[in-house]
Amino acid sequence: MGDPKKPRKTWERPGHPWIKERLTEEMELVGQYGLRNKKELWKAQTILRTIRSKAKALLSLSEAEREIRERALVKKLYDMGLLDSDKATIDDILGLTVRNVLERRLQTVVYRKGLAKTIHEARQMIVHGHIAIAGRRVKSPGRIVTRSEESLVDYSPTSPYYERRISSSGLTR
Repeated sequence: MGDPKKPRKTWERPGHPWIKERLTEEMELVGQYGLRNKKELWKAQTILRTIRSKAKALLSLSEAEREIRERALVKKLYDMGLLDSDKATIDDILGLTVRNVLERRLQTVVYRKGLAKTIHEARQMIVHGHIAIAGRRVKSPGRIVTRSEESLVDYSPTSPYYERRISSSGLTR
């Protein structure tokens, strides 16, 4: 039956594991985005693969049905932050890369916002509970941050980093 906390595997391994070009590209992405291992990269690739398969499935539908479902998929991806415009097309969806998904991870967002000096420090701050979204502590560096949550990412109110920022800016509680 399996563990109820982990109902299914969220990633797939690559089809052929020993292609040199893919291995070097994976290592570059793991280093650039501060991933712990390749499984985290494979999770992002699986997310992208499912998005692209949904977009390809839309192409076989009738025109009216395709229009409705395409708008829903574009809105979802826009809200996730993967698309720049809510007027995107299927070609824009099929043009997404794994880097687009990795840019939406909490670890990358914390680093890009300047809350951490390095991408690796961002991961450590998240795991240790120093980062919160809308005041709630988040300990998962692989969480996909939506467009609406992006502005709410900050230090946790119980974190010493939060205390330091408050005292250095001269604000009082």
